[in-house]
Amino acid sequence: MDKKNEFEVIESLESKDGTKIEILQYKELKGSSDIGTAESLYFANQSGVRLKMVHIKISNSHVRIEPGALYYMKGQLEIRASTGGGFMKGLARMMVSGESFFVNEIHGTGDIYLEPTFGHFFLHEVTKEEGGIIVDKTLFYGGTTGLDITAMMQKNVSSALFGGEGFFQTLIKGEGIAILYSPVPNEEIIKYELTGDKLSVDGNFALMRSEKINFRAEKSSKSWIATSVSGEGLLQTFEGNGFVWVAPTQGVYEKLKKIGGFRDLSGPTGSMNTKTKSN
Repeated sequence: MDKKNEFEVIESLESKDGTKIEILQYKELKGSSDIGTAESLYFANQSGVRLKMVHIKISNSHVRIEPGALYYMKGQLEIRASTGGGFMKGLARMMVSGESFFVNEIHGTGDIYLEPTFGHFFLHEVTKEEGGIIVDKTLFYGGTTGLDITAMMQKNVSSALFGGEGFFQTLIKGEGIAILYSPVPNEEIIKYELTGDKLSVDGNFALMRSEKINFRAEKSSKSWIATSVSGEGLLQTFEGNGFVWVAPTQGVYEKLKKIGGFRDLSGPTGSMNTKTKSN
């Protein structure tokens, strides 16, 4: 890309087939001719908010991206519609999760740039040794060849009805690099390792988990009476052997979006209550 000094690479990973993925961050936006937009950009620059863009470099390979994610590309590249693993997988994806039957794949050699955003991205290398990961179906943005992306139904009624994540999530398996959209900066994501113990979260700010981790919604106390007076309600519970990635600041940002958010955060502490329901 020309004018590389306008960008900084904040994260980079390379897959076994040589595909390189970079998260590019604009150092500053200063080209607006509209005074209102210029004012917004000034405060964004002062507060450290930066525009980001995913850059993918492939050589005789292919990547899968979500519909509408492509910004532009350069090289000997071709967009192909794929079932994402066969007719039955495409049909299951359409019937089960409501996604399209076909997925977008870009084949060839060249550079691919995905839609810029002021949001955040998270790169994760999926390996057969560590196993697959389960993420909310809105987080998957793209991935390299070797990944198997399927819709997974929650394993129990409590997690489906009260877990705050819906009936279906995305299961990513195989070997490769997954590009995930994150609600918080990468630095604010905490990775917990569970070795037979339990992690309980009051809200749905757990971004993803290892495939082997069991997930359910359960009472914060042994009895419903104790649960009702504790003020905690139902908790997202993760148990087993593997990893859970959580974003504790997600609830803070959601509160700050609301009118009076700063005032609420300055008062007595309470549940961030992102979405986990009790009815």
